[in-house]
Amino acid sequence: MAFDRQKNNKLLYYSKGFGSMLLPGFLFRQQLKKYLQVVSEEDEAYIQNRVTYYNKLHAGIILPAGTPPLKELRLGKKLKTYFLDSKQIIRYFPQHWRAAFLFGDVTHVPLLPTIVKSRPIGDGNENSVLLKLDKVRHFTFTKDRMNLAQKSDSLVWRGHAHNDRRVSFIRKYQHHPMCDVGQINQDVNSDIVKPRLTIDEHLKHKFILCLEGNDVASNLKWVMSSHSIAVMPKPKFETWFMEGRLEAGKHYICIAEDFSDLEQKLQYYINHPHEAAGIVQHANDYIAQFKNEPRELRIAIRVMQKYFTCTGQIS
Repeated sequence: MAFDRQKNNKLLYYSKGFGSMLLPGFLFRQQLKKYLQVVSEEDEAYIQNRVTYYNKLHAGIILPAGTPPLKELRLGKKLKTYFLDSKQIIRYFPQHWRAAFLFGDVTHVPLLPTIVKSRPIGDGNENSVLLKLDKVRHFTFTKDRMNLAQKSDSLVWRGHAHNDRRVSFIRKYQHHPMCDVGQINQDVNSDIVKPRLTIDEHLKHKFILCLEGNDVASNLKWVMSSHSIAVMPKPKFETWFMEGRLEAGKHYICIAEDFSDLEQKLQYYINHPHEAAGIVQHANDYIAQFKNEPRELRIAIRVMQKYFTCTGQIS
């Protein structure tokens, strides 16, 4: 398999993550006030809007007595990226403060306020407090060398197909002349297996399928940062990327849950290139907000500050 130059460098990520853990914690706790200070009025409104989106808790919550302190968050054999991403934020706070964490692909709402990577979209998800976790995998952005007009009038997808929806899509469209789709895992359904493709190879197509797997579609961020267009049903789960705020027809092409209108939707945007280009531009604009790393850190720290405030740990 060819090296995928577009993917994040995991070796560099782990080196920086574990290297930063060698620094004394008090150096970060001394900086907490800086990140809680009010910035410009416009930026402050933006930051608070996102903090409120990620953390919907209200004051007066009492955590169970068994909720562990931050200092007890431990590195396990699996989900190391979740641990490192969490430590990058909680190190700014007193380590005797308490918080619940649930790592992995979370598709339910916990019974108590919990830090998660993903949650169901909609009302009633207040106990799911989002942080930017597993970002080395999920927050990949592309450098697309082709504009939309140069790309093939076709849809592409490669990925692991371990749920019925993905398998159903592949079986429905694996022989369609406008589609190049297949699973890369070889443990089941050998008739729909196709060779892996790099991100650059995906980007030769105007349309890229972004279909939810265990939780969200992990390719959605890099697709929306490219000059191709994300194609998907309305998302059911969300992460730090705020998938719940994406608008059909503005940020992505929305198809039916049973995928029955795929050809109709693709043909429409092939015939209306200006509208297609508009989706690319809106998607790129949406992506831009996540590239301001200092502001991203400030928002994450504010999310945790609100968690500690609402659970009565800050007077």
